[in-house]
Amino acid sequence: MPPTAHMTSTGRNHRIVDIRAAAGGSLERLPHILRIMLENVLRNAGDDAPRAKAAILDWLSSGRSKDEIPFLPGRVLMHDTTCGPALVDIAGMRASLAEAGFDPSRLNPVLPVDVSTDHSLAVDVFGTTDALRRNMEREFGRNAERYRFMKWATRALTGVRVHPPGTGIMHTLNLERLATVVTTVERDGVAWAVPDTLIGTDSHTPMINGIGVLGWGVGGLEAESVFFGMPVMIRVPDIVGVRLTGRLRAGVLATDLALTVTERLRRIDLADRFVEFYGSGVSTLSAGDRAVVANMTPEFGANSGFFPIDGQTLRYLRETGRSAEHVQLVEDYARRQGLWFDPEAAPRFSDTIDIDLDEVDVSLAGPRRPQDRIPAGTTIAALAPMLAERPATTSPEEPGNGSVAIAAITSCTNTSDPRLLIAAGLLARKARRSGLTPPAWVKTSLAPGSPTAERYLRRAGLLEDLEAIGFGIVGYGCTTCIGNSGPLPSVIEQAMAERGILPVAVLSGNRNFPGRVHPQLEAGFLASPPLVVAFALAGDVNRDILADPIGRSPSGEEIRLADLWPGGDEIDAALAQAIDARDYDTSYDAAEASRTWHVLDAPATDLFPWDEGSTYIRRPPFAGFGKGTLLGTYAAHPLLVLADDVTTDHISPAGQIPHTSEAAGYLIERGDNPHDLNVFASRRGNWEAMVRGLFTNKSVRNLLDPRIAPGFTIHAASGEQLPLWRAADRYAAEGAPVVVVAGERYGMGSSRDWAAKGVALLGARAVLASSFERIHRSNLIGMGILPLRLPAERHPSHLNLRPGDLLVIEADPASISPRGAVPVTLRRMSGTIETFTAAAAVETGLEVEILRGGGIIPLILHRVTEAAGTSRETHASVIAGRGENHRREASPSTRR
Repeated sequence: MPPTAHMTSTGRNHRIVDIRAAAGGSLERLPHILRIMLENVLRNAGDDAPRAKAAILDWLSSGRSKDEIPFLPGRVLMHDTTCGPALVDIAGMRASLAEAGFDPSRLNPVLPVDVSTDHSLAVDVFGTTDALRRNMEREFGRNAERYRFMKWATRALTGVRVHPPGTGIMHTLNLERLATVVTTVERDGVAWAVPDTLIGTDSHTPMINGIGVLGWGVGGLEAESVFFGMPVMIRVPDIVGVRLTGRLRAGVLATDLALTVTERLRRIDLADRFVEFYGSGVSTLSAGDRAVVANMTPEFGANSGFFPIDGQTLRYLRETGRSAEHVQLVEDYARRQGLWFDPEAAPRFSDTIDIDLDEVDVSLAGPRRPQDRIPAGTTIAALAPMLAERPATTSPEEPGNGSVAIAAITSCTNTSDPRLLIAAGLLARKARRSGLTPPAWVKTSLAPGSPTAERYLRRAGLLEDLEAIGFGIVGYGCTTCIGNSGPLPSVIEQAMAERGILPVAVLSGNRNFPGRVHPQLEAGFLASPPLVVAFALAGDVNRDILADPIGRSPSGEEIRLADLWPGGDEIDAALAQAIDARDYDTSYDAAEASRTWHVLDAPATDLFPWDEGSTYIRRPPFAGFGKGTLLGTYAAHPLLVLADDVTTDHISPAGQIPHTSEAAGYLIERGDNPHDLNVFASRRGNWEAMVRGLFTNKSVRNLLDPRIAPGFTIHAASGEQLPLWRAADRYAAEGAPVVVVAGERYGMGSSRDWAAKGVALLGARAVLASSFERIHRSNLIGMGILPLRLPAERHPSHLNLRPGDLLVIEADPASISPRGAVPVTLRRMSGTIETFTAAAAVETGLEVEILRGGGIIPLILHRVTEAAGTSRETHASVIAGRGENHRREASPSTRR
C-alpha cells in the first residue's frame, strides 16, 4: 500500500496519496511532472507501484531512464473527428464480438470520455451579422448522420458525453469548464483528492498544462486502449526545463512568446520528451498567457508544455466561475503535496534552456512552418523565396502576390485568452474610427474557442467594432485553423487562375503547412489576433507592418500600426469591464441546451445498425480480430518515397473534398451532391472515402519518379501510374508487400489516426523514416505497422529508390525490442544489393506486444474474449487487471 494521509479543505476531509512521504527529501528535486506521475503510479499501479516508484526516483541520478511506468489518466478528451473514427472502431469491435458469440455490451469505457463537436464547422458565410446562424444550419445539415451516430454512442456506451456544436473548441471547453486541476474520486466509500489528469485525441491537448493539469495528446487508437482500462505505458520521460526570466515588454503578447518558444525548442529533438517551465519569469505570465504557450507543444515537438500550479492558476479558476470551495481545495492540495510552484526553485531536469522574456519581439511565423518565427515587419523577405518563379504583380487595386486571401481570428491557441481577443477588438475600434476596412479580396472571420467570448466582447462594446470591419463571429469551432476555411473570395480564385498569383493566409492558429488552411493556399503566417486584423486592413504582407502605412483615412491621412495598437493598460481596463465569471456557466449551459441537437434521433441498441448506403459511417475492415502480425521477413515494394516534413495533413487531409478528386468520384457515384461534399474530416467514419484522399495534398512529391502526381504511385510490374489505393489493391492481389519511406519529422502535425489507418489500408507493413513525430509513430504501431528509423546516411534523398527496387525487412517477431536493430537489404532493379541497419522506433514492451498481436484492436478483442469465461465484471476492467469502474471525476462542486 502507498503511504496515505488525510487532508482537510473548507471543512471537508479527503484522503490523499502522500507523495511527500513516498519521495522523502527527493520530492523537491523532481520536476512537477514526475511528482504527478509518482502520485499516479502509487495510486493506480497496484503490485507494480514499488517498482514504478523506484524507477521515478532513480531518474534523479541522471535525468534519464529506460524504465517503463504505467500512467492511468483520470479522463479522456476527444473531438468529433477523432471520436468519430474511434466510435466507428468500437461499433465494429462490438459487431465482431457479437459475431464470435460474445456479449457486445461487455465492451464499455471505464473512464469518463468527453467529446467536443468542433472540427467540421466551416466558414461558408462571413462578414454578415447572421453568419453564425447560417454556418450552424449548414453544419447540422451536412453532418446530421454523424451526429446521430455520436448520439448512439452516448446511449450504447457508459461514460461517453458529447458536447454539441456551438459549445466551442475542445481545449477551450477543457480550460473553462471541464478541468478541475484537483479533483475528488470515491473509492470504497472514501473521498480521495487527486490531481486532474487526462489524455486527449488531439495534439493540442497540452494546452491544459497552462493551468497545471497534466495531459497530453495521443492517437485515437491509443485512446481506445485507455477507454478500456489499459494504462499508457511510457518510459520515465526526459523532462526538459525551460527557465523563463524577465518580463514581456509593452506591446508584446502571449502569441509572440509562443512563437518564440516554438522556434527555440524546435532546434532540439523533443520526441517523447516532456517540457516544464520554471524560473521567475513564469510568475509574470497569466494563466491565459501560459495556455497559449502550452497549446503550441506539438509545434515544438514535445509531449507537454507544463506550468505548475500557483496564484495565477487560482485566479483563472475564479475568473471562469469555479466555486470558492473548489479553488481552495486546489490550493490546499497543491501546497500539501509539493505541487505548488516556487519561482526560486530549480528542480533536476534532463536538459535546460533559458529564455529571457525581455528579448521577445512582436512576431509572426511562416510562411510554411510554425517554427519559422520572424519579426513581424519582415514578411516581404520571408515570402520572397516562394515568389522567385512567379510573375510580378504591382496593381494596388487588385489582388497580387502576397495579398491576404484569408484573415482569420481562429483556433483555441489564441482565442482562449480573453486578453488577445480584447486587444483585437480595441484595434478594430480604432481602425473603424479611422475609416479603415479590409479590401474586398480579404475573407475575414472570427471563430472563438468559447461561446463566452460573445458575451465579454459585447459587454466591452467591442463586438460591434469587430463586425464593422468584417470580423463578426462565424461560429464556435476550429474552422480555418483545421482547414475548414470555406471557399476563397472569387476575386482571389480568378487572380490565381488567370495571373498565377501567390496569395497568403494570416491566422491566429497553430499551423500553416502548405494546403492546411485551404487546399489552394501554399503560404500562411501565424499571428496574434490584433495582427490578424492589421494585416486584413493592409490587404497584403508586402510591407513592414510595424512601420509602413497600412491604410488611409477618408481624409487621406496615412494610418500606421502604432496609431491603432492598444497599450497594455488599455487592454487591462477593457478586460476588467468585459469579464464576468457568471458568463461561463450561462454561455455553456445555453449551448449545451441546443434544441437542434436534442431533437436528433439516434438508435438505442447495443449494436450499431450499419447502413450499406451510407457515405459517412461504414464498418471498417480493421475493426476485428485481425489476421495476425505484420512483422516478419519480407521483400517489399516502396509504395511512396517522401521527403522531410510530411505532416499528417499531407497524409490524410481534413479540409474540403475537391470535386475532381478520387474521393469525390466515389461519393458522387453514391448519390452525394457534387457541389457540397463536405470536408474530409467529416468522412473519417467511411474508410472507402478516406483511403481515396491519402497523400493528395498538392505539395506531396513521390520521389520514386518526379512525374508522379500527388496521391499516385507507379505500379512496379506494369509501370502504370495509378492512384495509391488502386496500386495498393493490385499489390495485395499479387501478394506483394509494400512499405512507405520518408524523411525527417514524418507525421508531424495533427494527431489524426487516419494518417496511420490509411497507410494500413494501403497494405504497408512498415514505414521507414529518418525520424517520426511521437503521436503518428504511436498510431502506426496501433495499426500493427512497424516504424523504423533510417540511419542518418540513408535519407530518402540518398537512397534514390525507383519502381521495381525492393526493401527486404528482417523483423522477426521474437527479436523485435524497444529501439532494437532491424536489418534491411536494398535490392535494386539493376541487381545491386546494399545493406544497412534500421532501428525499431518502438519505446515500450506494450508496443512490442501490440505489434506482435497485429495492432491495438485485435489485442483488445483477444483480451476481451480470453476474460469472458473467467469474470462477469465489466470486460474493460478485466483487461486492465482492475475490478473497479472509475466514476466521472469532474463533479458539479467545482462550479458555483
